[in-house]
Amino acid sequence: MICLGNICRSPIAEGVLREFAKRAGLGHEIEVDSAGFVRAHLGQAPDSRAIAVAKRHGIDISSLRQRLFTPTDFDAFDIIFVMDDGNYRSVQSYARNNQDMRKVKYLSNELYPNENRTIPDPYYGDKDDFEYAYCFIEEACAAFINNLKK
Repeated sequence: MICLGNICRSPIAEGVLREFAKRAGLGHEIEVDSAGFVRAHLGQAPDSRAIAVAKRHGIDISSLRQRLFTPTDFDAFDIIFVMDDGNYRSVQSYARNNQDMRKVKYLSNELYPNENRTIPDPYYGDKDDFEYAYCFIEEACAAFINNLKK
């Protein structure tokens, strides 16, 4: 899961997908992680508002820590989900070949195939913006798990 700072959307998505995989009995088969591109947050916990919205939905992301995306993520993961066009371009700049780029997908496409919709960054918003981002992420992660089970 990739977003700009790895303190809002991507840690929420990491926590949600990890929880949904566990509930679906796929917890040992799916490895989930998140990363970003902003060094200013390196090693920090997610934004307190992201932690709060996830907690309201029964998911604890407080122990997650921000890390930077690296080219080795292409080797470690089969799918690299991005939240928006900027994330896509940033990941693309690290890609070593077409095989790497085939792993990059918009998380929103799990709900809206081939539309590449943005999951809005709630960082400069309020509680409602975090709730909206959480619900969008939750629906996309649920769709992904349902597709995997098929």
